[in-house]
Amino acid sequence: MFTKAMIIPTGDELAAGIVLDTDAPEIMKNLLAINGSAEVVRIAPVIDKEEAIVSKIKESAANGYDLIVLIGGSGGGHRFSTTLGKDYTHSSLDMILSDKQEGALYGKNGHMWSKLVIGKLGDTLVFNVPGPYEEATATIKAFKDSYKKDSHNLEEINKSMLEALKAKYGA
Repeated sequence: MFTKAMIIPTGDELAAGIVLDTDAPEIMKNLLAINGSAEVVRIAPVIDKEEAIVSKIKESAANGYDLIVLIGGSGGGHRFSTTLGKDYTHSSLDMILSDKQEGALYGKNGHMWSKLVIGKLGDTLVFNVPGPYEEATATIKAFKDSYKKDSHNLEEINKSMLEALKAKYGA
């Protein structure tokens, strides 16, 4: 059971104040439903650069946070179209997590809608949720339910989150 959780919103549009982070309160509510006595902190948004995201994850884990939730940056649009923004949360997680599970949802055109990754950095559990509010809400609720059943079964937690996300997309 986690006792200290860090919420890290990501995205240039959040960091610049163009878009308001509406996901963090919902994520906080769901984390506190798991452990009402946990310390849950949300930091200022981090820009979409792998080195910035990796640095914040490592810093948070080093400061004793045993659960880290990253918001946003789960898409892959820029890999398919130069008109879409760059998302690096999932690639940042791929770089630093051990004992990880991941899964992605793709559209009929081959465009990756979202990639969810969950794994460990030392003793810290780290995972991402998509940025859009409805998708973030669906995935954090699925995390909550799966984590309560078995907090060590990362494969089942990831699978549950992906199924909730797929249901939201209507895919």
